[in-house]
Amino acid sequence: MSASANSNTTKVTEPSYNPVTYNEILNDEKTTNDVLTYGMGQRGQRFSPLEQINKKTIKDLVPVWNFSFGGEKQRGQESQPIIKDGVMYVTASYSRVFAIDIATGEELWQYDAKLPDAILPCCDVINRGVAIYDNLVIFGTLDAKLVALDRKTGNVVWKQKIADYKDGYSITAAPLIVKDKIITGVAGGEFGIVGKVEARDPKTGEVVWTRPTVEGHMGYLNGKENGITGGEAGKTWPGDLWKNGGAATWLGGTYDPETNLIFMGTGNPAPWNSHLRPGDNLYSSSRLALNPDTGEIVWHFQSTPHDGWDFDGVNELISFDYKDKDGKTVKAAATADRNGFFYVLNRENGKFITANPFVSNITWAKGIDKNGRPLYIDEARPGNPGEESKGTSVFAVPAFLGAKNWMPMAYSQKTKNFYVPSNEWGMDIWNQPISYKKGAAYLGAGFTIKPVFEDHIGSLKAIEPLTGKVKWEYKNPAPLWGGVLTTAGGIVMTGTPEGKLLAFDDETGEILYKFQLGSGIVGSPVTWEQDGEQYIAIVSGWGGAVPLWGGEVAKQIKNINQGGTVHVFKLHKTKK
Repeated sequence: MSASANSNTTKVTEPSYNPVTYNEILNDEKTTNDVLTYGMGQRGQRFSPLEQINKKTIKDLVPVWNFSFGGEKQRGQESQPIIKDGVMYVTASYSRVFAIDIATGEELWQYDAKLPDAILPCCDVINRGVAIYDNLVIFGTLDAKLVALDRKTGNVVWKQKIADYKDGYSITAAPLIVKDKIITGVAGGEFGIVGKVEARDPKTGEVVWTRPTVEGHMGYLNGKENGITGGEAGKTWPGDLWKNGGAATWLGGTYDPETNLIFMGTGNPAPWNSHLRPGDNLYSSSRLALNPDTGEIVWHFQSTPHDGWDFDGVNELISFDYKDKDGKTVKAAATADRNGFFYVLNRENGKFITANPFVSNITWAKGIDKNGRPLYIDEARPGNPGEESKGTSVFAVPAFLGAKNWMPMAYSQKTKNFYVPSNEWGMDIWNQPISYKKGAAYLGAGFTIKPVFEDHIGSLKAIEPLTGKVKWEYKNPAPLWGGVLTTAGGIVMTGTPEGKLLAFDDETGEILYKFQLGSGIVGSPVTWEQDGEQYIAIVSGWGGAVPLWGGEVAKQIKNINQGGTVHVFKLHKTKK
């Protein structure tokens, strides 16, 4: 439906709507009075320099207000709020956007996309957030459109079709603003789409460049062909399989201004049955570094060449620095891959630095070689069905939903550790014959997910990046599926499917605070300062891929409640 305003809203102070500049976006991780980017900074560290809420004061954290997304669409709320000038912009399931007055918790406007009945979302009807630029709020929809709304009214300023939803395309990620461009990816790898990264003019939505992420497809700059994605068609793909090769860019990306590179992850190759496509299948299950001005792939790192387990390489690549043994600063980046290994790369050139397992009992590889390639265990790959209806089944760890899925980790500039929401599970997986049909699932595999341990599936881990050492671990009965926040106040915060908002001591892992939100949490918390007080916000509402794809795990968590609520907290003021 069209945007509508709440005429009964009582304002404490009228929100201002100063145009958001790129310089503000560039400095988001250093400023504390707003949250302008997905990841609380373009590098995606999700670290705040705020200290008012700290290890001593967090016991006094209390709710300020709750806001319900309303209606019957209480399902899969994976959003991260954006905060600017006293207004929160937050997305909800089924491609909705809300503007909320932070002073009162009341709705300013709501936008609902008019979704067709035939949308084909792989992993629930979720949306992870908006981008904000100038006086626009920009987000992607489940029918693969990019929509720009007026910040003050919620009215549509422009709308652009990114791809055809009937072919299996959709958009769930928050867009990324880089310089004078808006960067987006696409979802739909389970339908045999072709992944791509696009840069558009944020004022109009017009395409500046397009970079497909499957080898053999043509890229464009300013409407003109500017070379294929690297190598000739069929170089690392057999026959015509590159034409429907997957490699979806469904999680969006990060940007490092020091190297002027966009870091974008790519999903699984299609189909899942790896025996049909011998070769590395570039650029699937990879991290790509792109020039934001041209879309050129400057370097790539493929975490799972010839992926046969759906180990997407989409997980966020987070920039950080460290000192080597000679005291020289290394510009690095880290990612916790779905395949179970935590990687550190040189972000300037993509060179492999180190990789260590961060979950238990990995079966598909015995390690990573000096160049960063996995040392496969051949018998751990599901068998080739040939003419049979089903190939040999194997038990693989981790499961295809990953040692870590989309849920973003955080990096503390204070402890120098990463805080990684992970899951300890495996799967029975087998291959099946498959042929491509437009708009139909293109898997060629069957699977059943099972827990690895009896007492827990979810595990929040504090990881030392270069050694892979787990400094502390919190074990959770249900899978963890929400993002993480860390602060200079020594707090690490996340939520659980059981509805618990938890805050940990960043050094010891001790639980310092817990609050029951009443519905499963799969969103990402943020923090900011307003009128001299530090706030924390998180969205609750169970959903996402786990209840849809989780096999035996889904049966265990079938009683977790859905929902759709924004929760805002601050410290309780005591009278002096």
